[in-house]
Amino acid sequence: MFICIAGSQIVGLAVAIFLVTGPLAGGSEPTITGSVLLALGLGWGLLAILSTRITDQPQRWALVPAASMGLVGLGLIVAQPSTDVIGILSWIWPLALVALVIFMVISARASLRSRLRRWVLYPVFAILVLVAVGGAAEAIMELGDRAAPMTGQLVDVGDHSLRINCTGVGSPTVVLESGLGESSFYWARISAAVAATTKVCVYDRAGRGWSESAPKPQDGLAVAADLHTLLTKSSNPGPYVLVGHSSGGVYVRIFAAKYPDEVAGMVMLDAQPPDPFTSLPDYSAFYSSTPTLYGILPSVARLGVLRLAYGSAFGDLPAAARDEERGDQASVRLQVSARDEIAQLRASLQEARALTSLGARPLVVVTAVLEAPAGWVPAQDGLVSLSTNSVHRVMQGLSHVPLITSESGATASSKAILDVVAAVRTGARVAN
Repeated sequence: MFICIAGSQIVGLAVAIFLVTGPLAGGSEPTITGSVLLALGLGWGLLAILSTRITDQPQRWALVPAASMGLVGLGLIVAQPSTDVIGILSWIWPLALVALVIFMVISARASLRSRLRRWVLYPVFAILVLVAVGGAAEAIMELGDRAAPMTGQLVDVGDHSLRINCTGVGSPTVVLESGLGESSFYWARISAAVAATTKVCVYDRAGRGWSESAPKPQDGLAVAADLHTLLTKSSNPGPYVLVGHSSGGVYVRIFAAKYPDEVAGMVMLDAQPPDPFTSLPDYSAFYSSTPTLYGILPSVARLGVLRLAYGSAFGDLPAAARDEERGDQASVRLQVSARDEIAQLRASLQEARALTSLGARPLVVVTAVLEAPAGWVPAQDGLVSLSTNSVHRVMQGLSHVPLITSESGATASSKAILDVVAAVRTGARVAN
């Protein structure tokens, strides 16, 4: 009986892992969640069939979770409901799952006269209850996150609206472009420091922070067009000093190539080079696994797991920004947006290569050496060649994200930005 019970559950779990890491890797949230439910339904179905055929204690009740999970999973895969619809269902499925577990417990007590009920089935039931509790808690937490007051303004850029928040006065206007999967909250220290000298604008790309999701995945050209429309409609004309962190460096390059007359200078903060597949020896292996990981994360976020994972993250940010950053990183919306962003990253990298020169416009490249991947520093040297008026500053004691979030990192980054602002205002060379 042990082999029958444990084997059926192991088969269901193994099939689920195979599907989400194999043929369905990087799929939509309904596809990933639906395939897992189908696989788990298969496991319960095997329990019902095998226990009836090869044991004297048939567990026919297992056909109920088999049919329930299988049909719901198939429905998700076929119907492909939107994230908003799944969000509504998030208030229903935890209660339905708890009711199903109660039925399973009662049925198992009546049908399985063995200690295996406690050793094998009850732990599975407990996990299902934890999943339901996590899903319900995440729905409540995300509702609370969205109820918080928004700073800045929401601007219609076509088929969706983006949030922008500009502070300070003066020209040129500094525009901060976040890294992959990031919203604007982690710029809190830097935006406050820069606003004391000139106008600075932070914004959220589609699907993160307070910005609405785009109806389809966006490549770098679409991101640049959205940003240009956003700046124009929010009455924040150029010239701009573009600041890109990580993959944000890819987007500011595309913006500069598309709207060269509106760009006065640029700052690259540990920015991704446009040719990582050739300049970074380990990048291909890293990138090959990212679609699978990012495809799973929206479903994982739906269960509240990321809320726990990010519970102690970004501790070096000011309290308000820290809480906003944690909540946004844990949200399903941001994980869906990040998954779509990864899917378009190859195209965005290709588009970034259109910018071959900034001429003599001031450029500061800041590189964080700590924990940097192989080839990162030489690749950063290549970014310096974009301008004849450039400086490369290497930060030995800082790593990628703390360059933005920590007090020392934000100080170094803010200085780089303000040095470019000063060079734009005076027409002098950027300070070393």
